[in-house]
Amino acid sequence: MSQLAQAEVRLSVLDTSPIVAGSTPRQALHNTVDLARLADCLGYHRYWVPEHHSMRGVASSAPAVLIGHIANATRHLRVGAGGVLLPNHAPIVVAEQFGTLVAFHPDRIDLGIGRAPGGAKHAVEHVRPERDRTAKSIREQLEELLGYLHPREDDQVKAIPVLGGNVPALWLLGQTPTSAQLAGELGLCYAYAHHLRPDGVADTMRAYREHFRPSAAVSHPTALVSASVIAADDDERAEWLAGSTRLKVLSRIRGTRIRLPSPEDAAAYPYTEDDRAEIAKQTGRVLVGGPETLTEHLQKVLDDTGVDELMVTTPVYEHAERRRSYELLASIATKLTPPSYKVSTAAR
Repeated sequence: MSQLAQAEVRLSVLDTSPIVAGSTPRQALHNTVDLARLADCLGYHRYWVPEHHSMRGVASSAPAVLIGHIANATRHLRVGAGGVLLPNHAPIVVAEQFGTLVAFHPDRIDLGIGRAPGGAKHAVEHVRPERDRTAKSIREQLEELLGYLHPREDDQVKAIPVLGGNVPALWLLGQTPTSAQLAGELGLCYAYAHHLRPDGVADTMRAYREHFRPSAAVSHPTALVSASVIAADDDERAEWLAGSTRLKVLSRIRGTRIRLPSPEDAAAYPYTEDDRAEIAKQTGRVLVGGPETLTEHLQKVLDDTGVDELMVTTPVYEHAERRRSYELLASIATKLTPPSYKVSTAAR
């Protein structure tokens, strides 16, 4: 039995299929499947992939396709979207795609829904024009999707693949009290993006709990928190590996988009004092360290949020180092304890 299987806190994976400097989309997607197989063996609970468009460092653009491939390559993981960006799609098509996935992989498919564009404005216009993306509010789009996932007998139009109970677990993704309130009011599971906004998590999770109303699919508040984590055998090695993502973030702030560089290139970069100050502002977005340090960091996230499931994304240049990071995280899972109050049992 894996250490994760014995742990009370669940660990999951968020994987963007990163295209690092010198790599290709093909290699990135193959790395995703390889990492999913490892996560499956280690006992991770979920494996989610996002939807991004025309982003040179991200290969995950078609989550439904990638989810099917990952589910075929694994045995135990719940596999899902983190998430499908609903304004980019007709809700009936999303319901049909994920109903089909559930039919092939019963009780293993999650459907996380987001509202972000998923790319630059000019790129997203090619995915779906703005007039169509904004014709209905996100609440209206979600309610339409829920109607297809849980149809009534007299509905004239149905998403046929969901019939017979082929319904994915539905999550709303967000990082603000507004999104949390919407998830609560609709009786949805909620996933908070700590890796994008670590400072707003307490108020957001409180809003979710306070506004939650039980639904046919979700009887009590159910939430997870995603975090950016880099683990290594010791703190020094982890800090070295983190140089890659820190330089990438700095480049984005300075107006230059680069693929994730090697830690060697990051260490050789001629940082100014202003650069170092800017990087210091961003340190809370990535939790970095050896097993002992990360145990403290992750326990604090659990205690601050009231969740018992952490979804980890790991921005590391070398695929072997990324695999090692997830192995180390699995090894400390039994040292993590659920918070004194819980949002959920993370049953789904």
